Amino acid sequence: MGCKSIFITATGTDVGKTYISGLLVKKMREVGLNCGYYKPALSGAIRQSDGTLLPGDCDYVVKTAGLDVLPLDCVTYCFEEAVSPHLAAERLGINIEKNVIKTEFEKRCKNYDYLVVEGAGGITCPFNMATEQLLLPEVIKELGTDVLLVADGGLGTINSVLLTAEYAKSRGLNIPGIILNNYDKTDFMHLDNKKQVEVLTGINVIATVAKNDKNIDITKENLIKLFTPKEG
Repeated sequence: MGCKSIFITATGTDVGKTYISGLLVKKMREVGLNCGYYKPALSGAIRQSDGTLLPGDCDYVVKTAGLDVLPLDCVTYCFEEAVSPHLAAERLGINIEKNVIKTEFEKRCKNYDYLVVEGAGGITCPFNMATEQLLLPEVIKELGTDVLLVADGGLGTINSVLLTAEYAKSRGLNIPGIILNNYDKTDFMHLDNKKQVEVLTGINVIATVAKNDKNIDITKENLIKLFTPKEG
């Protein structure tokens, strides 16, 4: 019973978390699952002519997945400056608090059976360094979700995936799967990267996504297996 969730993180910034999140939510809804989207903190929002902020990542996922919500309703902490969330918050005199994120997460869980939660930056992304040391793993643990790791399919993938996976495991996080973005099935290096990250991490690559793909190839059964039941 209750909402089930998965947290999307990546080996670094601009690897494709938002792109993959959009495809995942879209796929979930296409196979008949009531899935929503939530991003606790976002930097680099677009200042519009009326003075409001447009969270671009949320806007992309909402449009891609056909969600009937406003992009701003998908994010709790939204900042215009394109810097780490902790720094953007500090410069505005704001503290990002995990209990606030947990409350907002719980609110969204009431509207969906499944919730895709997208992080910011990579796995070590700081959310607060002023009043407490709050890094992304503490936020993920507060929400009680497993982690889906997004990585690029090309050069450097083995190193970045192994480092990210080992760090996540050391912080007590469970990773049920890896998704390789910008993947070229005709490239021998990409094929070997997929093989080696599975061997070295012990984690399955559950999907590969080519550049500009409009869909993600995962069965309904395998999608459901990714999601962690919310405790309580």
